[in-house]
Order: sequence, then C-alpha cells, then structure tokens
Amino acid sequence: MDVLSDVMAIVRTGRPRSARVEWHAPWGQRFPAQPGSAGFQVILQGGAWLIPPTGDPVQLHVGDVVFFPHGHGYALADSPATPVGEADCDPEEERELFASASIAGPGAATVTLCGGYRLDAGKGHPVLRELPEMIHLPARLGHHPELRAAVDLLAGEIAGPRLGADTVVSSLLDTLLVYILRAWFDAPSQHCQTGGWFAALTDPAIAAALDAMHRDPAHPWTVQALGARGGLSRAAFSRRFTALVGQPPLAYLTWWRLATAARLLRGSDVSLGAVAAQVGYGSEFAFANAFKREYGLPPGRYRREVCPRPPEDAAWSPHRAHPSPA
Repeated sequence: MDVLSDVMAIVRTGRPRSARVEWHAPWGQRFPAQPGSAGFQVILQGGAWLIPPTGDPVQLHVGDVVFFPHGHGYALADSPATPVGEADCDPEEERELFASASIAGPGAATVTLCGGYRLDAGKGHPVLRELPEMIHLPARLGHHPELRAAVDLLAGEIAGPRLGADTVVSSLLDTLLVYILRAWFDAPSQHCQTGGWFAALTDPAIAAALDAMHRDPAHPWTVQALGARGGLSRAAFSRRFTALVGQPPLAYLTWWRLATAARLLRGSDVSLGAVAAQVGYGSEFAFANAFKREYGLPPGRYRREVCPRPPEDAAWSPHRAHPSPA
C-alpha cells in the first residue's frame, strides 16, 4: 500500500527548503510558528536543547531528529539558560533551496540540519492532522537506518554542493519526510494502537480498501467491493472503516477523488473533462458541482485563482541563511 506517498503528493506545495548551520556557544535562537507548514531539525554534531513554548526543555544529542508537523514555534539553544534571539529574514535567501551558515563564538560547536515544507493547510489529509505537535526520534544504534542514511546524504550535499545539487537536495528532502513519518508509524508505542488513521493503516482489511481507492479512484467502487478486498462483509467493513477513518467508505472516496482533482488542477493543464474522468466522474457538470461543494469554487475558477503561485513563494525555513546569534 502506498497511501503515504499519495498523502504527500496531495498536501505538499511549493519547494522545500533546507539549511546546514554551525553554531558556536553560546547561542540560542527562536523559530516562530509557521501555520500551514512542517519542518524538522537534526543534530549532526554536538548537542542542543529544544525549548518548546510550554513544558520542559528537551536535550538533543547527535543523530536526534525532531519533526514539527504543524509548524509550531520553538527555540534551540546550547543551554536552557542561554537567551534566545529572533531569526533574521532575507527574502533573497528565503528563495534558496538550501543554504549554509556559521555563527561565530568562543565555545563548542553544534551543527544542525533543518528542512521546511509548505503544506496545503486548507485540505490537509487527516492522517497528518492526527500527528502530535512534535515528534522526537532519538538516535539509537541500528534504528531507522534509511532515515540516518538520508540525513547523511542530505547533509553532505548541502555542505559540498555539486552538479545537480538542486535535484538531489529536493529529492532527499521529500525522501527524508517519508522516512520520518515511517519511523513514527513503526514506533512501538500506543499512538498506532489506540485507533484513528494510525490503526487504519495497519489494519489489513482497511489498508487493502484504502490501497484500492488510492490506486484507482476512478473505479466505481461499492462498499461491498471494498470490503471484499479485506475479506469482510459489507456491514462489518463499513463499521470498521468508519470507526478508524472517521467517515464512511464512500464519503472518504469522494473526498479523495476531489483532493486528487485539486492536485491535478494545481499541477497540470489537463482539461476539466479529463480531470473529471481521471477521478471517476461521468460528466464535467457532475464533477464541477461536487468540486464546488468541497472547495467552495468551481474547478475552473479554482485553477485560475488558487493555483498560481509567484516564483518567490517559499516554503517555511526554520533556519535563515544568516541566523542571529544570541
């Protein structure tokens, strides 16, 4: 099942951003909240303290990954006692895919790698809405080797860019995001056992139905046919799907079809009739009515008014190219 890849394709917009920063103690910086975005921090060398808006500081060690799915603000510092400064913002540097910086100071060095993603806040997938404010993946020997490999590749590419670096960095940022989410879903903790989308993705019957809908949204699926994919009766499947996903199977199918249509409208010049056919609507009229009910605009107007973005539209970048020292 590749539902996660589909979710990423729907919610990701614009280009990701990344930075490698070498801090020399004493240092501290605040990163303000950025709604409609997600970002991560990785400790490549040394150590740091994560200071959330509420709660106790969290000590971070080499290899630790911290992910902020909803763009909540936080601060990083060499010590919980170090004052934190605000980030500088240079619009020209904000448009860069990746950057490097070094903050001079007399103390020990800490090297961080960060990345930011712009998300479609209006129509985010429920699997992402269920994520907590912060995901901390501590470095443990032998755990998540793919995640560690992606971090090493990304850090090396930013530290010493070569031909094709833009393509490599952009691809690695998307890969790293998937590996972070995989690591969270695979974690042996209660978040995958208590219900909701985490349980749905690991339930064989529901996962099989989701896979079918995502692979072929244009197919005229029925509840009975979807239930048969997982070996369940119509009634049993409908009850389990609704309990875990939060809406009935055909309601989710309609939502997914229209979300897929919105992505096609944003990312291609395919005709409205072709978009309608690709997501299972027999007529452009029926598609337009359904799309307007979900998005508040007919598809043609949505494409004209919502989709165009200026070239300088930048994803959230938790580090600036020239952060301000504490």
